[in-house]
Amino acid sequence: MNVDVLFYVVSDCTGKTAKNLVESASGQYPDHKVEKKNFPFVRSKEKIDEIIEQAVEDNAIIAFTTVKEELRKYIIDESEKNDLEYVDMMTKPLEILTKRLEVEPREEFALKYKLDEDYFKRIEAMEFTLQFDDLNEEKGIEEADIVLVGVSRTSKTPLSIHLSYLGYKTANVPLVPEVDVHPAVMKNKDNKVVGLTIDPELLNDIRIERLKKMGLGDEATYAAKERIEEEFEYADSIMEEIGCPVIDVTDNNIEETAVEVLAYFNG
Repeated sequence: MNVDVLFYVVSDCTGKTAKNLVESASGQYPDHKVEKKNFPFVRSKEKIDEIIEQAVEDNAIIAFTTVKEELRKYIIDESEKNDLEYVDMMTKPLEILTKRLEVEPREEFALKYKLDEDYFKRIEAMEFTLQFDDLNEEKGIEEADIVLVGVSRTSKTPLSIHLSYLGYKTANVPLVPEVDVHPAVMKNKDNKVVGLTIDPELLNDIRIERLKKMGLGDEATYAAKERIEEEFEYADSIMEEIGCPVIDVTDNNIEETAVEVLAYFNG
């Protein structure tokens, strides 16, 4: 295979944990091609033998999570026997928990995905957030767990969706000089309003790019520097009047901004 590094992600369940860790690690090497091949629900030595045989052919690294000690040891033994590099992602956490809790792990496959309260909370939050995306309505503002405010293209929508996936009903309200902000936002009675801001030059570039994708010229008012300055002056005055925390999203990805937002509520 034409890759720099190939991971074989092996798990006795879905393999999501191992996949996420491999993706996070490989993301640190953007100039190299790091790929993964997934092997979920591996629960027999026979299947492990097949995977090891393929891994030898591909010179792959075995990254694995399994709760069964017998299978973990078998993967390690077979990897070492065949000179394969491997990453055991489960043993250390289990050892630490066993030591702290003074209880042996149950070694049960995590098969049962219950439609529990948290699941339904996330679904409800996502439906709510999509309903009140970019709206200046009292119902959304009053019922939301978090209300994001800011000028256009400050990542309000993607951030709202990410927060909803975490279980937070999130409304986002655009700050536009021509539109009065709803009194419920200005009162901020539950201290749930968070402002978003961004470097004006970057915002200008983002808006110009958006206009191009829409087939419009970059001379439109939407991307004019004078218009952006006007919007920022208005937004800054509104957020100052509300007295809400303000997060600069210029150098943040969505996940980083979400962490900052939640720090105000959980910190």
